Amino acid sequence: MTLPIRLIIGLGNPGPEYETTRHNAGFWLADHLADDLKARFTIEKAFSARGARARFGVDVVVLAKPTTFMNR
Repeated sequence: MTLPIRLIIGLGNPGPEYETTRHNAGFWLADHLADDLKARFTIEKAFSARGARARFGVDVVVLAKPTTFMNR
């Protein structure tokens, strides 16, 4: 039996000028979930994102934070 993969994409804009703005609420959520699940983000060049994998119960959870701007 294959376990389902859950994907959570936190939207935001890269760069320090957006770090504390409301436009990065999705990044904040992804960061908090990663902390709770003890997951670490790494660069995923093939997907233009920073990604983290973790277990939540028996499920695999994939967190992603795109490295591109939302409005482009």
